[in-house]
Amino acid sequence: MNADGPGADADSQAEPGAQAAGGAAASASGGRRFWRGLREVALIVIIALLISTAVKTWVMRSFVIPSASMEQTLLIGDRILVNQLPWTTAHRGDVVVFDDPGGWLQQSEVDKYKPNPLLEFVGLVPSDAGHQLVKRVIGEGGDTVQCCDAQGRLQVNGHSIDETYLAPGTAPSEVEFKVTVPPDHYWVMGDNRGNSLDSRFNKDTEGGSYVPADNVVGTVFAINWPLSRLSWVSNPSSVYAGVPSP
Repeated sequence: MNADGPGADADSQAEPGAQAAGGAAASASGGRRFWRGLREVALIVIIALLISTAVKTWVMRSFVIPSASMEQTLLIGDRILVNQLPWTTAHRGDVVVFDDPGGWLQQSEVDKYKPNPLLEFVGLVPSDAGHQLVKRVIGEGGDTVQCCDAQGRLQVNGHSIDETYLAPGTAPSEVEFKVTVPPDHYWVMGDNRGNSLDSRFNKDTEGGSYVPADNVVGTVFAINWPLSRLSWVSNPSSVYAGVPSP
């Protein structure tokens, strides 16, 4: 009985120290897990931001339509997706977003653009969209664009086009013109021809009537908001299929 007593006492005396050491080890292990988890979250956030930056710089961006100049194709408030892959080239019929060539936008219009800082930070809206416009390409470099034939249709390189994307009753142009597009430039027009300050009306501005190819941000390929407007924005290739080379 005496042998059993001291052994039991020694075990009971050792327990508090062992518990304290175990608690410290568990605490240290928990701290390491916390910091490791925090580093992993930070790494995920950094990678997500890098991917977002790369996508909005080289792949695609989102814009919101602020005016009625592209109705009925694009309505005020539509959120559009723009393909800006570097090897993508705009062609006749494409709807494009482009940087103001100079003087197309009044400063009062630029000042109206106030992007949501959070959406701007994560790349869901661009910070410079107040300096950009959206129109449809009618003529490429070398093309001769003219209004109008005997039936009131635009002509591109002498070929009359039936613009199926215009709303019924919309005149292709209410002003007459005949232009030859310089190389590496575009002649652009809004689908809402009676309410679009496009190439026709910018002859005397700083940038002139034509949009330099380098100013094109990208081509519009989809409407992604609101959900009721969800749809592809495709090139109406059949409209321009018969246009000869310049």
